[in-house]
Amino acid sequence: MSSRAIVVDRPGEHRLVTGDTPQPGPGEVLVRVAAAGICMSDREVYDGHRDAAYVRYPVTPGHEWSGTVAAVGAGVDPALVGRGTVAEGFRACGVCERCRCGETSLCTGGYAETGFTEPGAFADHLTVPARLLHPLRDGADLRAAALLEPSAVIAAAVRAGRPGPGERVAVVGAGTLGLLAVQLLAASSPAELAVVDPRAARGEQARDFGATAALSPDEARSAHGRFDLVVETAGAPTTAASSCLLARRGGRVVLTGMFTPGAVGIDPVHLSLSQLEVRSVFGASSSAWSDAVRAFGLGLLDPAPLITHEFPLERFGEAVALVGGGDPGVGKVLLIP
Repeated sequence: MSSRAIVVDRPGEHRLVTGDTPQPGPGEVLVRVAAAGICMSDREVYDGHRDAAYVRYPVTPGHEWSGTVAAVGAGVDPALVGRGTVAEGFRACGVCERCRCGETSLCTGGYAETGFTEPGAFADHLTVPARLLHPLRDGADLRAAALLEPSAVIAAAVRAGRPGPGERVAVVGAGTLGLLAVQLLAASSPAELAVVDPRAARGEQARDFGATAALSPDEARSAHGRFDLVVETAGAPTTAASSCLLARRGGRVVLTGMFTPGAVGIDPVHLSLSQLEVRSVFGASSSAWSDAVRAFGLGLLDPAPLITHEFPLERFGEAVALVGGGDPGVGKVLLIP
């Protein structure tokens, strides 16, 4: 049986290849991909803007995905065949100090990640270690489940932020991460849940997901010092600093955006005098993945409304061009093999 895959040979150059279906080795599973999301990290891989330490060309991208287990390798429970599933992207070693402490996204065994250094899901099939699987409930919406990878990142941010009932919470940015954050944070019963984004339409969508207010960046200046918890998701040059200004004295700030060199720094005087607790999130630990999958299964998290475009593998070039292009009508873009 043949299988297709997108291969990015070098920045700006891709091809659709057809070959034999990969076979799962010991401890691995073969997954038939149902849907795969394209995010800015994939656009960076395609454009050549990702740090060279975090990509290996040629590569089949695709780290946000869902699928069905089609076959298992030696030592893997055959009952997994036919199960809908997602899987962690980081290939954590499982034995280093950080992994043993449960911080698998901080593995010191060397960086390896599906879709960046290992073949990803912009393909009909992929193989992954069975230990990284998070099987889904029967009948789960696999199209929506493709967004469980960014959902796991937000689950990690929520874990770090420790929201409590009755708190005032702000989310900076109403892209995919921000809107997923609104859904998960709404489940903690905040007294206020404000979203800060310059795009009015995204603010209205955030209200549909449980936000109590949608503020432009200018309007947010009047709310400086108001919030117990601020979750930053935009990764814009100024949003780390502006998020800290939104937090009350003694408040908590969690940074999830991927900042580029030259971003505005956090004022150390404000940081120390306000006694802020600032955390950052890169990827998601196994426990955060479990949180996201559980919330999805319970209906607390519904990523489906974020999907605006779907393309077959043959139209990958068209699909990746939409991501990060600035069109306000573009939300999550999926490839459907």
